[in-house]
Amino acid sequence: MTESASGLILRTRPLTETSLIIHWLTPNFGRIATVAKGARRSKSPFAGKLDLFYAADFSFTRSRRSELHTLREVKLRETHGAIRQDMMKLQQAGYAAAFIEQATETDTPLPEIFKLTWDFLKHLCAQKPTPQNIFALELKLLRELGLEPDAKETRLTPGAKKIAQSLTEDDWSKISRLKLSEAQTGELRQFLHGFLIFHLGKLPRGRAAALAESENLAGR
Repeated sequence: MTESASGLILRTRPLTETSLIIHWLTPNFGRIATVAKGARRSKSPFAGKLDLFYAADFSFTRSRRSELHTLREVKLRETHGAIRQDMMKLQQAGYAAAFIEQATETDTPLPEIFKLTWDFLKHLCAQKPTPQNIFALELKLLRELGLEPDAKETRLTPGAKKIAQSLTEDDWSKISRLKLSEAQTGELRQFLHGFLIFHLGKLPRGRAAALAESENLAGR
């Protein structure tokens, strides 16, 4: 039976010389993986429709034997092209994908996390890749996972606690206007570093790269 979904592409990888595996984040099915047969051929109907962080409507046939389903059709909705024009933005988007893959189960509906990720990618396209992008993403995802830090129990300074609350609760337009001092940036980075390891077992892949250059940009 063919099923339909809307999704964001979190990751792609070759399966054969002609086919790709596409890892999707969807609101109703959560994270699912599909095989795009023949997608690497120049005349494939999938040509130009399957790349990192593309948003699309698609249909697939569910496999009865594995978690790898067959992709049928793709209707591209958004490419988030500005992300691929800036290495720092690409690293921050890649970190978001790694976080989601590490912290969520496959085939579990994730409507709130899907919306959060979509909004994050739109924000990345329009704004500079600052450290607060990552801190806000982490805090918002932790809240959706039921792991939000209790500000009263942290050792953050009052100023950092207030910023952490804003990063958790405010929309992305307000977050882009926040001004973090170098000390507050370092404090939040270290606090969330330890918090993520404690609750997730290890840091999601790519955190250091997603923060390193953005901290340099923020200080300019």
